[in-house]
Amino acid sequence: MFHQDTSRLSRLTAILILLQSRQIITSTFIADKFGISTRTVYRDIKALEEAGVPILTEEGKGYSLMQGYAIPPVMFSESEANALITAEKIVINNKDQSFVKNYTEAITKIKAVLKHNTKSKAELLSERIQIRNNSEGKTTSDYLSLLQLAITNLQLIDISYTSENNEATERIIEPLALYSTYENWILIAHCRLRQEKRAFRIDRIKELKVLSENFEPHNFTFQDYFEECKVKYLATLDTGLS
Repeated sequence: MFHQDTSRLSRLTAILILLQSRQIITSTFIADKFGISTRTVYRDIKALEEAGVPILTEEGKGYSLMQGYAIPPVMFSESEANALITAEKIVINNKDQSFVKNYTEAITKIKAVLKHNTKSKAELLSERIQIRNNSEGKTTSDYLSLLQLAITNLQLIDISYTSENNEATERIIEPLALYSTYENWILIAHCRLRQEKRAFRIDRIKELKVLSENFEPHNFTFQDYFEECKVKYLATLDTGLS
């Protein structure tokens, strides 16, 4: 019985953290996450509500926390803290300066809530981990943070861009997604100049301005995008062979 109560308490705490970290979550998502039935999810949500947690239920959508409600700072386990320290070492070597700056500031805030013993161990681990990629600390761009905000806020971007062929153009683009290769960050955007989705290397963006105008959201997925790229590539091969 003690083990069951402890397991449920841990699950309730984890559900509360999930509610805090997401805008809305469904009962199916919670059930799959913890390997429980949806009926058990309903009981857990009711238990949290009875404990005073203001949970909002949206029919057909899921659960969310009432806006403005805050729970005490999360306590990280030693393993979780180690994962964050390792991620910090990877991020510090990233070639986008804005990303490094914002992550460093965020990790500083996270370190502030670590228990004293965990904090000292994290500092030791930080001294014993080194990432050799980009060991010279070269930065090639400073736009990643602005682009992240533009993607989530559906803001148009005005860029001065130099292509691989050294062609300089100015474009209005609708930023959709970002991915990282070994050396560079790539922005996927709908280019209003070319009237199609294009990939832009961030280090080739010479100037960037976030516009006040918003664009309509796209039904974008990486799977669809890369499938489109594959089709276009195969089409060029067919053209070359004909």
